[in-house]
Amino acid sequence: MKDRQWIGKEAAWKDEIIAAVLLLAFAFFINRGIEIKGLYMDDLYLWSCYGEQSFREFVFPLGSTRFRFVYNLAAWLELMLVGSHMSWFVPINILVNVCIAFTVYRFAKRLSGRWIIGFSGGILYLLSRMSYYQISQVWGLMESLALWAAIGILYCLYRYLTEEKPGKSLLPVSVFLYFSVCFIHERYMVLLPLFYAAFLMKKERRKAPWLLVTGVFAAVQALRFFAIGSISPAGTGGTTVAETFSIASAIKFAFSQVFYIFGINAGPEHLSGLSFSGSPAWVRVFVIVADILLLLMTVIFLTVVIKERKERKKRFQVIGLFLLFIALCIGSSSVTIRVETRWVYVSMTAAWLFAAYMCGVAVPKKEAGADLTRPLLYCSLFLLYGILMLPIESFYRGKYENLYYWSSQLRYNSLAEETYGKYQEKLFGKKIYIIGNTYDMSDFTARTFFKTFDKKRTAEGTEVTFIDSINSIGLLTPNMLVLREDPAHNAYQDITDFVRNLKFERIYGCYEDGWLDQKAKARIMAGKEGKIHFKFYYPGVITGLEHIVVTVNGSEQRVIPINASTVTAEFDVPPSQTSEVTFESNFYYDAATEQRGETRLSVVADITAD
Repeated sequence: MKDRQWIGKEAAWKDEIIAAVLLLAFAFFINRGIEIKGLYMDDLYLWSCYGEQSFREFVFPLGSTRFRFVYNLAAWLELMLVGSHMSWFVPINILVNVCIAFTVYRFAKRLSGRWIIGFSGGILYLLSRMSYYQISQVWGLMESLALWAAIGILYCLYRYLTEEKPGKSLLPVSVFLYFSVCFIHERYMVLLPLFYAAFLMKKERRKAPWLLVTGVFAAVQALRFFAIGSISPAGTGGTTVAETFSIASAIKFAFSQVFYIFGINAGPEHLSGLSFSGSPAWVRVFVIVADILLLLMTVIFLTVVIKERKERKKRFQVIGLFLLFIALCIGSSSVTIRVETRWVYVSMTAAWLFAAYMCGVAVPKKEAGADLTRPLLYCSLFLLYGILMLPIESFYRGKYENLYYWSSQLRYNSLAEETYGKYQEKLFGKKIYIIGNTYDMSDFTARTFFKTFDKKRTAEGTEVTFIDSINSIGLLTPNMLVLREDPAHNAYQDITDFVRNLKFERIYGCYEDGWLDQKAKARIMAGKEGKIHFKFYYPGVITGLEHIVVTVNGSEQRVIPINASTVTAEFDVPPSQTSEVTFESNFYYDAATEQRGETRLSVVADITAD
């Protein structure tokens, strides 16, 4: 008997390990191609605060519009771990999401009594297009942690409600999670009625649970008032809920979230990726078929619940718990000025968990051995639903480019690739010229962006300047980079070499280290001032007979005597045009150990143009 129990436990652990590994592999596969290489806007501001503020100021921002110290602590730890490795954010976000998916798998497995249903729930969670923000933004960690805590509250209250002798730690843990989630995202303060509903359905006569959760809610409000001077939650885009709330809009947004749960994108493309009406016919058909499967599941489930009189009351209590949880989450996401798909994620996850519960009720585990027809038919509805959602979710994931912030993230990923990705630490100290500014890069971003790649967080000497064209600058020096915008691909292009060669074309006798042969020729483009400056360095012995004949455009000719180790000269040329310049020296550097061209090395020239 003990051997059988040991074998059973070992098999169970193997199942858990297999599920975790498969979920991990699927998470990295489905999110392939999502990258964070450069930070901007809220993510960049968060990074800036982390570096400029003390631990206390960052984690406990008194006087701010939001007080999310639990999330701030997690963000502080993440930023400390990542350091200057910006590309680490996405893998960390994926790993956090895998942990949540494993929680969903375990919860769904408990609800359904079946490994395959639990695993399908975890896969559906990872597959969802609603995970876009959690994976692709640094702030996505906040949404992930809030969702995780909210689902944890639902799990604890479900067990509290359904078990005759629930564990003593279930309620304290759920209350702790509630306190935490309120300081991850204040939206989830709305879950308070869920506790009261569970107490009422459980007929909780003890005062301690009621007082505990009420006291925690009061403590949350007191802390918020002390920290930010208000208990009213902030809204989206710098608004406040109290100022922008509208009953009509809230009802409209609530219905749109219900549609989202049933696979129908009810929002505009910049928030959903692609509206349902704009989706291909096959996608709309697949969504409708998937919803029909859910409808069949629900009808069968309700039929079973109504027939089972002994368990009916308990079943309705659980139904009420799930529906209230979903309704509260929908309500909290409907009171601001818009609905973003990422806010529906927690409601969607709860809906999948409820579907797993329906599987567990409609085909109890104990009946599986006696009658395989019923569980096979019913559970196959949920599995078929998941199969239908695979191409649907994959299709909508391909429309992330339509999201309002996606193009900006692509641009700053490209900026990171074209600068730090190519030059690494050599980038720091360079002057970066960007032709045009149609992307509207802010001064803050220009000052801060490159600091994220520097372990010292300074990128000392690195400057960003926007120019109208390459005519706005003269010849390129080694500490200059030139980029151009590529709006068609939401990218930047490093055109430094092209501009350098265009502005200084070496025909013969001119070398990148500055040396000129006795006979040399180059084409030089002046800047908008129309001036070319020459500084000649001669390291040899000066006799007073050395000179260089400089001819510009075949007409203007000047003899430059080399009567010192450093001699300068300036020529006026047509502005923003290319001039042909030839050099003829009557001397050479006799200590040179090599001859690169047809004539000997003569002098080192530092040439600039304005």
